[in-house]
Amino acid sequence: MGTLLISHPCFVHHETPHGHPERPDRIRAVERILEHERFQPLIRESAPLAERADIIRAHPESYFDALEQAAPTHGTVQIDDDTSMSPGTWEAVLRGAGASVMAVDEVMQKLVNNAFCAIRPPGHHAEHATAMGFCFFNNAAVAARYAQAKYGVERVAIIDWDVHHGNGTQDIFWNDPSVMYCSTHEMPLYPGTGAASETGEHNTIVNVPMRAGDGGPEFREAFEVALLPRVMTFKPDLIIISAGFDAHLRDPLANLNLTEADFGWATAQLMEIADKTADGRVVSLMEGGYDLEGLSRSVAAHVMTLMKGA
Repeated sequence: MGTLLISHPCFVHHETPHGHPERPDRIRAVERILEHERFQPLIRESAPLAERADIIRAHPESYFDALEQAAPTHGTVQIDDDTSMSPGTWEAVLRGAGASVMAVDEVMQKLVNNAFCAIRPPGHHAEHATAMGFCFFNNAAVAARYAQAKYGVERVAIIDWDVHHGNGTQDIFWNDPSVMYCSTHEMPLYPGTGAASETGEHNTIVNVPMRAGDGGPEFREAFEVALLPRVMTFKPDLIIISAGFDAHLRDPLANLNLTEADFGWATAQLMEIADKTADGRVVSLMEGGYDLEGLSRSVAAHVMTLMKGA
């Protein structure tokens, strides 16, 4: 059935202030690497606009309306210290969520084995009703809620290996026993959440903080000891990956020393669990990654691993 790649030209039109790390060149770098002949077997689709109904399963209507009204027709609007909207942002945000929904549809209907969404801006810092950390809507949460609502999925596992803790995803699912959220991340680091003691109301939040300077061996140990056994015990019907690549050793925003091989390895581990509990269903959503070479090499390793399993 193959691996699905979902993206859209509009993702370059979400413009950020000069010098901002979450810049349009990120998506250009990913698109360039995925044009290589080894990625020709990918099934490619354009991200649709998300329906309002799909987003408000994860966020309040009032929050959706406030962001829509804040979207500028010219210039930029500052949402918080590091999160801003340009005239192209609203479409990019809607298509990022739309890609996440489309990926769930294609995977759940067995049209593809798995899917990778090359999207920006990222989503995992977006809390229930707060945009922050470059993020507006929480794409992983939108995807999980959609899978539950449309396909009756009982258990969703969201695995987040972005170097920053996904406070937004944790916030949205803190009280929800049907969604397990697992995160490896550097600590202390923005946004300051993600201690191992943060386990949620139903013990379905799994935080595995890492120290500055940690690399592949520590990351793989965190997965093997603390994360993968919990996911396996949870027996998810769908695995969603918040695929941030800013834990790469080249990344300027953090201090972990992962290589692209580590991301490929982690992908394979999660696919193995998906094969056992979720009929192979994996949806991957791009989050952070701010060194263009580190990002593109890591995406290539991640997507190649998805393709091998397809």
